[in-house]
Amino acid sequence: MDRDRPLVTRPQLSPVATAAVLAVPILFLGYFFAYPLVSIVVRGLSIDGGIDLSVFKDVVTDDTLRRVATFTVVQALISTAVTVAIGLPTAWVFARFDFPGKRLLSAATLVPFVLPTLVVGMVFLNLLGPRSIVDIDITGSMGIIVLAHVFYNFAIVVRGVSSFWARIDPSLESAARTLGANPTTAFRTVTLPLLAPAIASTSSLVFLFSFTSFGVILLLGDLSATTIEVEIWRQATAFLRLDVASALAVLQLVGVGLILVVYGWLERTTASEFRHHVVRPRKPSTPSERRWVGTIVTAAMLFLGIPLGLLIARSLAQPSGGYGLENYANIVSLPDRSAAFIEPIEAVGNSLRFAGIAVVIGLVVGMLTAVVLAYADRRVARGIDTFVMLPLGTSAVTIGFGFLIALDRPVDLRTSVLLIPIAHALVAIPFVVRSVSPTFASIQHRLREAAATLGANRWQVFATVDARLVARSMLVGAAFAFAISMGEFGATTFIARPATPTIPLAIFRLLGRPGSVPYGAALALSVVLLVITAAVIIVIDLLRRDREGAL
Repeated sequence: MDRDRPLVTRPQLSPVATAAVLAVPILFLGYFFAYPLVSIVVRGLSIDGGIDLSVFKDVVTDDTLRRVATFTVVQALISTAVTVAIGLPTAWVFARFDFPGKRLLSAATLVPFVLPTLVVGMVFLNLLGPRSIVDIDITGSMGIIVLAHVFYNFAIVVRGVSSFWARIDPSLESAARTLGANPTTAFRTVTLPLLAPAIASTSSLVFLFSFTSFGVILLLGDLSATTIEVEIWRQATAFLRLDVASALAVLQLVGVGLILVVYGWLERTTASEFRHHVVRPRKPSTPSERRWVGTIVTAAMLFLGIPLGLLIARSLAQPSGGYGLENYANIVSLPDRSAAFIEPIEAVGNSLRFAGIAVVIGLVVGMLTAVVLAYADRRVARGIDTFVMLPLGTSAVTIGFGFLIALDRPVDLRTSVLLIPIAHALVAIPFVVRSVSPTFASIQHRLREAAATLGANRWQVFATVDARLVARSMLVGAAFAFAISMGEFGATTFIARPATPTIPLAIFRLLGRPGSVPYGAALALSVVLLVITAAVIIVIDLLRRDREGAL
């Protein structure tokens, strides 16, 4: 027997087994994702009676819609530039230095990104809106929208760039300095060119999220500064112009597709551009380093903490005067029930129920997909991976709009409450796949060999080794799916019924009612979502630590 040959490597899926495992993901994503998008394109192009581009001509030549498109691109570009500029110093600190509270700050940077966009909007509406505690109202301006997007996307730059920066050998920059370059010149001529692929990749992702922003624009744009995403919603729900909404959705899909192509190319470039081992971060050693690290860490904590802290403090300001829990009591029993159509506590129950269903759907489809990515033919796996990731880059409003116009056949599902968790699961599935797939890939062959030595066949090895080791990653994926479902707003606005709102919808309805009582209840509900999100981040962090120790 060849001792160098492993007893078992990994289960290999045959083409028949691959097709069987893929049946559920393909059918689910095909009917609930691809079919609605195709329906939007068909309606936008009026293909049933032949291709008719007159609607597109009307959209392109309409001055108002052109201003909307221009504003969409401009605010996304500015948001991306400011986010990168603010995030790079923190990325440098994370990549190069170890300091007390680093793990806590790392988790804190992720909280705004996982927060529902409607809550991010509430944070800045409370800070710089008509009821601002600093008596400044800049809603409807580019400034407040950019600030909210920077707050939301900060983690993308910090985590994406720092992980790449940590692989750049510091001696390269040190060599430039020994040749007479000052720190700025050394960074500009040595480090920055090496960082360029990572910066470009994260920038494209920030641009994508800013380009398709909905909750933030809806609250802070004050309908005077709107994007294509918001305009699709307005045309479909307020003006009932489904043809215009379809045309706008098609144009947005083209834009998103181009962004995803650029992002995919940049991701591949980043992965192959620089393959150095991770440089172990060190403690700041000089007074200058300690000063810079302390300043940057403090600024990051204040930038993330002050808006969230003010939201919590404002939620404790009672409509009747003073501070207390009156707003939270109003969640349970609102004095004027008509302000939200139902008691806000019922919206909490709806969100929890929908999140539970979305987690189950996301885990089933995501785990089956992850198995294919890990054990099927590599070419098949690459194609499936791309297809499964598409919902992550597609706007939630487009998904909800697609449900509205497409899912009336073969059975009319448009009035079914199950569409809500299904829409949430579509966005959650990529997170489940991304949480689980790396664990499958990192399982050590010697563990499989040990099980095979004890008499286990390939599938028993999978059940006793692979499945057990992937369990923690599965819980991480479930936690992401739960958080995403709790905060999803864009798609839900199209498919939720008046009697079954989620927490974000209840917040939006409360904000549309006059008086301090509904506004206070909206603040309290926002804090409830904030607490749930923070709890999920803590769970994910703990599970990841356990997973790293297990593998």
